[in-house]
Amino acid sequence: MRCPFCHSEDTQVKDSRPAEDNTAIRRRRVCNDCGGRHTTFERVQLRELYVVKKNGRKVVFDRDKLARSFEIALRKRPIEADRIERAVSGIVRQLESSGEQEIASDDVGALVMEVLKNLDDVGYVRYASVYKDFRDPNDFQELLGELGGHLPTVEPEVQD
Repeated sequence: MRCPFCHSEDTQVKDSRPAEDNTAIRRRRVCNDCGGRHTTFERVQLRELYVVKKNGRKVVFDRDKLARSFEIALRKRPIEADRIERAVSGIVRQLESSGEQEIASDDVGALVMEVLKNLDDVGYVRYASVYKDFRDPNDFQELLGELGGHLPTVEPEVQD
């Protein structure tokens, strides 16, 4: 494991234990070259997953990108970090246990939408506005209607 300070490959594990969420191993490491201490989290990966983009391009599934999507959607919302981590881990487990090595990006997005809908309405609307490519205020109104929220109808402005 590379040292984040001096980039040496010569690091030594000083302590190893399950992470708080039991989805990873937490390892305390020390660099033999510079003496720097750092923590790594190691997760078991059942198999390499690929996301198939809308244009057909395949990219390696990135758990961190999934976590960032949740963090952006839930920014400044009263959702604990461990709930977000459990949601991300749940989606990853669901994808890994699906038996498929290639997953359509739309399927990943739909899973995120489903989880966010149960986690936080505001985060759900934020994510949906990007995922569904909202172009008009009425798109928000339709989505809020599904959630049971009520907004006045927004009429498009008429240009003279």
